[in-house]
Amino acid sequence: MSDYLKIGSFGEEIATQYLENRKYNILARNFKCAQGEIDIVACKENEIVFCEVKTRSNRKYGEAIDSVDKNKQRHIWNAAEYYLYKNNLINSYVRFDVLEVYVTGSNVEINQVKNVFA
Repeated sequence: MSDYLKIGSFGEEIATQYLENRKYNILARNFKCAQGEIDIVACKENEIVFCEVKTRSNRKYGEAIDSVDKNKQRHIWNAAEYYLYKNNLINSYVRFDVLEVYVTGSNVEINQVKNVFA
């Protein structure tokens, strides 16, 4: 596995723990379909939260959230629609979050940006 994939997997694991520690119920991880992929699907207080995790080792090229462009948002949105349909959750309240995970040596910083797009 490449270093790029290793840091991504590590970031998703850390983000999952972060959400669980904040009383989110994890419904799915790495949900994939023809429409796209969702890193984490969670639920808290009757709201379904679709999470994109972006892991970086530094901010040299900007904030992690900057890589969630309109094209990426469209893929997440389409995958979320399919997830809701497939799981009979069509009338649920939903939110789209980005979890930025910055890993520098043994230091880990997590920033949850809520309701990034609609």
